[in-house]
Amino acid sequence: MEDLHFDFEAALLVFTLLTGVIWLVDRFWLSARRAALAEGQEGEAPPPNGVIEFARSFFPVVLAVLFLRSFVVEPFRIPSGSMLPTLLAGDFILVNKFSYGIRLPVFHTKVFALDEPERGDVIVFRFPPDPSKDFIKRVVGLPGDEIVYADKNLYVNGERVNMEPLGLYDEPRVPELRGALHYLENLPGAEHAVLLQPRRPSRDASLVVPEGRYFVMGDNRDGSDDSRRWGFVPEQNLVGRAFLVWMSWDANRNLPAWQRIGTGIE
Repeated sequence: MEDLHFDFEAALLVFTLLTGVIWLVDRFWLSARRAALAEGQEGEAPPPNGVIEFARSFFPVVLAVLFLRSFVVEPFRIPSGSMLPTLLAGDFILVNKFSYGIRLPVFHTKVFALDEPERGDVIVFRFPPDPSKDFIKRVVGLPGDEIVYADKNLYVNGERVNMEPLGLYDEPRVPELRGALHYLENLPGAEHAVLLQPRRPSRDASLVVPEGRYFVMGDNRDGSDDSRRWGFVPEQNLVGRAFLVWMSWDANRNLPAWQRIGTGIE
């Protein structure tokens, strides 16, 4: 099974199963034996050994963590500037894991269907060429959409997507992008900010999105490795929808970027 890779989620599942089995054996067998032994000796029951005590203490905790991380919300760190200006390197985000259906941990099999991605959603997904890596991009094309990106203009189903100029981009944390062109892009059904770098060539594409696939792009259009190069995101690779910056670290000052904490992701 090529999508099955040993990562933190797999380790957490294994640890939960091990501690859970020990907890069950102790709860329904060993504890009764200790009680019977104590009754026969007319004294206190001997305490469980260190392994059992460890499992009894940690099993409820790791079970709760596994449940929350697998089915409710998962934290991620933004490692690059491909989603500027929406997300900065050093942002720590939360991802809604049930937005696009409930999936089994590690195996990623969908067991309960919910909503589907919409244009404009910022999604985390397992990178199609290497599912052991998680990527974050914005959904631009839905199944059946005709997508054209030419001369730094986006067309969806033959209609040019309007971009409203917002001036020059000026973010102290990314001085190398000062002077990039800042726009508000109006996708059908959603609007969000994007960056264009006039000195960099346009990475053009023209295609139709197949069923069960999504076309994604970074908001930093000239600094993003996305569907224009490696293709579509399969539905089964979806992890969830990003919705909140819960922490942000400014590496230039070695301090938290307080003004970004609690920012919603649009």
